[in-house]
Amino acid sequence: MSKIARWAAGCFLVGGFLAALGASGQEDDYTLLRQQMVDRQLASRDITDVRVLEAMAAVPRHLFVGPAYRHQAYADHPLPIGDGQTISQPYIVALMTQLLKPRPREKILEIGTGSGYQAAVLAQMGAAVFSVEIIRSLADRAGATLAELGYDSVRVKWNDGGEGWEDEAPFDGIIITCATSEVPPQLFRQVREGGRIVLPLGKPSTYQTLSVITKKNGKPHTERVLSVRFVPMTTQKR
Repeated sequence: MSKIARWAAGCFLVGGFLAALGASGQEDDYTLLRQQMVDRQLASRDITDVRVLEAMAAVPRHLFVGPAYRHQAYADHPLPIGDGQTISQPYIVALMTQLLKPRPREKILEIGTGSGYQAAVLAQMGAAVFSVEIIRSLADRAGATLAELGYDSVRVKWNDGGEGWEDEAPFDGIIITCATSEVPPQLFRQVREGGRIVLPLGKPSTYQTLSVITKKNGKPHTERVLSVRFVPMTTQKR
C-alpha cells in the first residue's frame, strides 16, 4: 500500500472513530436530559409510580420527534409531530400512564398513536399495546419508529379509533390520547370488567378534564383528575 493510500485509510478510520465518539456523546447528552426530565418534571410533582419513572427514563423521546425538535424533546411542553398533531408533554404522558396502571403482559388499547411515544412507554412497562391511528402517515411513521427501536409488543393499525380493535378485545385498559365528549360505546364494550379507560373528557373545542373511567358491573364510574387540552378525536381517515 502506498503512503497516500495508507494516509487516506488512516484518515477514514480516525474520521469514523470521531463520528462514533460524537454520536456516543450526543446519546449521553440525551440520556442526561431524559434523567433530568424524570427528576424535575415527574418525580418532583405527583408521579410516584417507580415503574412509570423507570420507563420514562428509558424510552428515547427524542427519536419520536423530528430532527428540528430534538433539542426540545425533553422540555416541559408538547411538540408538533406533523399533520396538525402533537406529542404530549412528558408529565401528561407519565400521568396518564400512572392512572392507567398497566401491568406486565396486560393488553392495552391505545386510541391515537401519534408519534408512538406513549405506546413505547407502555411497552417498556411490559404491556402488549394495540394502537389505532386515523392518520395514515402518522401510523406508518410511528410503526416504523417502534419497530426500529425494538418495541415488538406494539401493533399499530390505521383506522378510526372509535371502532377500537374488536378482534383483540377485551382489553385490560384503554388510553385515549385525543379529546372526546364521551367514550364511544364500542370502546367501552371492549374494556374488561374492572378495566380502566384514561382519556381527556369534554368538548374538543375547549379544555377537557383528564378522567379515569372504571368499568364496574358493566357501568362506567368516573374519576376526574385535572384540566387538559388535547386535539379532538376525529372519524375521518386520512
